[in-house]
Amino acid sequence: MAKKPTPLDRLLGRLDHLDSAGLTTLVQRLARERGLLEAVLNTVQEGVLVIADNGGIEYGNAAAARLLGLSEGALAGAQLWRVLPGLRQTLEPNLHGAGLRPEVVSRELEVTYPQRRFLRLHLVPFDRDPAEAGGLRRFTVILADITQEKLSTAELIESEKISSILLLAGGVAHELGNPLNSLTIHLQLLGRKLAKLRPTGDNASARESLRICQAEVERLDGIISNFLEAIRPRPPDFSDVNPAEVLEEVLRFQGGELENRGIKVEVDLPAEPALILADRNQLKQVFFNLVKNAAEAMQPGGALRVRSRRDDESLFLLFGDTGSGIRQEDMARMFQPYHTTKPGGHGLGLMIVHRIMRDHGGQVGIDSREGVGTIVSLQFPLKHKRVRMLEH
Repeated sequence: MAKKPTPLDRLLGRLDHLDSAGLTTLVQRLARERGLLEAVLNTVQEGVLVIADNGGIEYGNAAAARLLGLSEGALAGAQLWRVLPGLRQTLEPNLHGAGLRPEVVSRELEVTYPQRRFLRLHLVPFDRDPAEAGGLRRFTVILADITQEKLSTAELIESEKISSILLLAGGVAHELGNPLNSLTIHLQLLGRKLAKLRPTGDNASARESLRICQAEVERLDGIISNFLEAIRPRPPDFSDVNPAEVLEEVLRFQGGELENRGIKVEVDLPAEPALILADRNQLKQVFFNLVKNAAEAMQPGGALRVRSRRDDESLFLLFGDTGSGIRQEDMARMFQPYHTTKPGGHGLGLMIVHRIMRDHGGQVGIDSREGVGTIVSLQFPLKHKRVRMLEH
């Protein structure tokens, strides 16, 4: 079906028949209409950008310039990837759809300049033929400031989390703490008595049973520790940390379990260290939880892949597994306390990961497809960036 011409198309089609006075009138009319359109767009509180599929900004209204901390003059001609560092990794694949029409994309992001705020971004493709625009697709980007909404929601959720966790964990610690201590002491006494006996087949069986009991007591103690960690989070003790070294240590510690499960681990990290300011022990806890979750989601023969990317501002670590994936209806609750999709899970691991990443000025995201697998992405500010933020 032929495209119906617009009034502007019909007017431009008569250009060859206009005299100088007519051309002047046409230019004045177009200028008035452009001025009216820009005036309307500049009254909108949301930021509006027009970008090409290479990330170049062709237009931005006053609200967009304000939200991004730039002058209106500096906005046109700038690169979206430089204005919003870290966005390229998640948006660029949607701009280049391998010939497919890209879908509408929504993201929430945190910016730190000119002040810390949260933005909601919508990327909407133009309904037009790229051939008409020199081969480039164009997209509308709509930015909304959701800082107050985010902070209010976060405060409410945090308050509810703390109340529920305090209530449950206090009861768990009271009911299980003393019996576990008693069990530990008596298991140690049994171990000493067995050590004094002459080795026999029966003794070996008893030692194995004792080892299993001690391991189960340690597991229960770990559950209590997770509750207490969620209740009484410690502020990070920042120091220079190379995440690759911490990850290697965690994988070495969990190597036996991964091998027993028949899980292959592939790590692709740059040889050049990327330093971040972090609490080494808390970072270790993040990696431990993510590797453990990935392992428990996979069957024997699965693969855990860890990749790294970086730009001028941030370091990205991506943990991908070939597990069962996460149902879409569960995605929104993944960071909520006690929500778990695993039998026997306590539902605090990802909540602790989210809190630690937030305390480190970073972000965590989850992309999953049921039956295919899950990718958890961690974004850390690089050391030099965080130093500038702290100084500011």
